[in-house]
Amino acid sequence: MLAAFENVTFGYAGVPVVKNVSFTLHEKERVGFLGGNGEGKTTILKLLTGALAPDAGSIVRKRDLTLGYLEQTGGFTADCTVYGAMEEVFEEDRRLLERLKETELAMAHADEAEMRILSARHESLTKRIAARDSYHTDVRIRTVLGGMGFEGMYAQNVATMSGGERTKLKLCRLLLEEPELLVLDEPTNHLDMSTLFWLEDYLSSYKGALLIVSHDRYFLDRLTSRTLELENGKLTSYKGSYSRYKVLREEERKAEERAYEKQQEEIRKLRTYVKKNIVRATTASSAQSRVKQLEKMEVLERPRAPKRQPVFRFTYDDTPYERILSAEHFDLTVEGKTLLKDASFTLMRGQKCAILGDNGTGKTTLLKFLLSADPRVTRARFARIAYYDQENARLDPSERVLDAFWGVYRSMSRTDAQSLLARTGLAAEDMEKKVGELSGGLKAKLALALLQAERGNVLVLDEPTNHLDLPARESLEAALAAFDGTVLFVSHDRRFIEAIADRIVYLENASLTDFAGSYADFIARRRAAPVPAPEKAPKEQRTAGYRSREERAKEAQRRSRVKEIETRLAAIEAEQAALTEELGACGRDFRRAQETTERLAALSEESEALYEEYGALID
Repeated sequence: MLAAFENVTFGYAGVPVVKNVSFTLHEKERVGFLGGNGEGKTTILKLLTGALAPDAGSIVRKRDLTLGYLEQTGGFTADCTVYGAMEEVFEEDRRLLERLKETELAMAHADEAEMRILSARHESLTKRIAARDSYHTDVRIRTVLGGMGFEGMYAQNVATMSGGERTKLKLCRLLLEEPELLVLDEPTNHLDMSTLFWLEDYLSSYKGALLIVSHDRYFLDRLTSRTLELENGKLTSYKGSYSRYKVLREEERKAEERAYEKQQEEIRKLRTYVKKNIVRATTASSAQSRVKQLEKMEVLERPRAPKRQPVFRFTYDDTPYERILSAEHFDLTVEGKTLLKDASFTLMRGQKCAILGDNGTGKTTLLKFLLSADPRVTRARFARIAYYDQENARLDPSERVLDAFWGVYRSMSRTDAQSLLARTGLAAEDMEKKVGELSGGLKAKLALALLQAERGNVLVLDEPTNHLDLPARESLEAALAAFDGTVLFVSHDRRFIEAIADRIVYLENASLTDFAGSYADFIARRRAAPVPAPEKAPKEQRTAGYRSREERAKEAQRRSRVKEIETRLAAIEAEQAALTEELGACGRDFRRAQETTERLAALSEESEALYEEYGALID
């Protein structure tokens, strides 16, 4: 057992958020944590980490439990470099290696009495270093930073990074710390596709326990084997990942309804019998027995009806010409950086096209270019484009929600406007709030209500599932799948892409690649495709930017030296292990022990110098 909640209750200003919650987290468990916006998931996470204390009940944690918590907001902050922030994790390893070096140097000049003490210390240090894998901290740091997209940014100061980058950096640090329980609140935010795949692979072999809050259904299915659901303050545990939870939850709901209806029917029959027979002398006794039966019966509560989920419906009036949007042989450059070079793009009527690519490849820029009045872009006649902006920039935070909606669609009656907003998931009290007072999820639903009212025959969507909870995402998927118009969208939600897209456009290396088919087809082909060998340019096309013979020779020498160092370091580690074992067997052979320690000290110095050279060569 790592941690356990026992009838935990907590509220703000006397209003309970969670009530009588009980659950246990076990070693090496992989748990997904679900719940709608505002249900109290973050509250439970803060109770688990100790940031909050329960009003009632108890929280038991394993003695000396190491727990790492990644919050949605508030990333790593420090006035240091990216690499330096990670090095701090291994401060103990650095001290151990320094003590080992000092011990080896002392052993080289020790007498027999001192040697026995130093040998014991050396053996202890060596075992601790081996157990912690202290010699490979640099490799571990570079593996995690590279996988999370920080390659080439090791020397950058953390203070200059964006909020999303600092959150990613905090996750890197947690991965290197390797706590027994890793609590992740929306860890896939700010991750592009390549980084997401890497993180999934890394966490799939994580040695500790995982508790994950995420809207990424693929991520949950890949990593979790148990699901906790928080609904109406009640926490329920289901065995299995997200997809299995969906099946079990529906089966449970139907079983509860059947049991309730069966009992209600039994109650009706008993009451009818009592009513008809209680006054008749011949049947009064049996009627009384049924009264007692009713009194003893533990009446089941009526099952809660599933929460009303938002309903999205996209309709349009006119059908556009077939060639919706097209642009030929265009370049896109932002702040001197070329995002696309000599690209061409055409969107046909009825297509549902997803634009994918890593962060910074120009996905949103491409959308805005296609929507612009740029003369290079041709738009079909009768094409009515409705655009969803991930920043919801057109919403005025100071406006009342209903006014913000009516300000755009004055032709709608008050009743129709309220009906559309309600159907989209905004309650009556939400409509009276200012836009700036809404949660991220409700703002997204307001923007989607505006999108529906536009009646566009072409929907252009930039990260439409951001801030939406899982039921809202699934409702939006269903609506777009049923929409017979044209959809062009950017999204990081893989389940959403799979549900909607019949075409994938992938941005990479300033180029645009088209894939016809589903997201699953796209991933399969991407993974199966061999890495293309670089083409040799004809001599007449080689420019001054092409590497000279001297430069190519230097690069070959660098690669050769890197390989030599790697080989030598492996040999040194093997010899150090053998010498350490030999040192333990020296016993009272002082001369042998002294020779061994001198050799170990020399190897340690050589290893340190090689690691410094290695770092300089691969930077």
